Amino acid sequence: MAAPLIELQNVTRSFSGDPEVQALKSVSFSVEKGEYVSVVGHSGSGKSTMLNILGLLDRPTVGEYRIDGHLTGTLSEAERAAVRALRIGFVFQSFHLLPRRSVLNNVLMPMVYNGTPRAERRDRAVEALERVGLAHRMNFLPGTLSGGEKQRCAIARAVACRPSLLLADEPTGALDIATADSIMDLFDEFNAAGQTIIVITHSAEVAARGRRTLQINDGRLTDLNALTLPEPAELEIAA
Repeated sequence: MAAPLIELQNVTRSFSGDPEVQALKSVSFSVEKGEYVSVVGHSGSGKSTMLNILGLLDRPTVGEYRIDGHLTGTLSEAERAAVRALRIGFVFQSFHLLPRRSVLNNVLMPMVYNGTPRAERRDRAVEALERVGLAHRMNFLPGTLSGGEKQRCAIARAVACRPSLLLADEPTGALDIATADSIMDLFDEFNAAGQTIIVITHSAEVAARGRRTLQINDGRLTDLNALTLPEPAELEIAA
């Protein structure tokens, strides 16, 4: 049986202080290839810490994190950066586009660092922009784009690298409702094509787009799909 794409086992992330703060508390879960998972929680619940662990931007204090069955805890910082570049695509609320680079060059840049052959980069960038409906804006600068177009560019940048995992952090937080819906439609389309997606959000509407929902509260994780509701009690009808 194939290993899950990602697996956390008893992950705790503590921050020193008086008292010590545990942002994640013995978190365990796995995500199979092709899943679309939402992680929902309010501000301060541990979502950002979860994102940093999943994206190899931080390390657990205790516990294990595996990608494709491989332990990440023993990797050097250079090795972790290589795994991020090759396996993880990031989409952030604030876009993080390079303002003096064209839309096309923003999508091209990560492929320069992840070893994509030079001859393939432009074709893959154009293909990704076409998939998000932004090919007609590829020579524009980010400052000329709407918020929704900036997020489409950020999504194209992430998927052009063909990551194993697409990791989105509040991807609609800076967008109006109609634009947010169109962005989430893109995630639906990418997942239908086989992309594994984890969306971290505080929005119940965004979380509902996932096929599975994990809730984080005070650093503890609950799989809402695994909860079983009690059978409804029989109603007593008065004579």
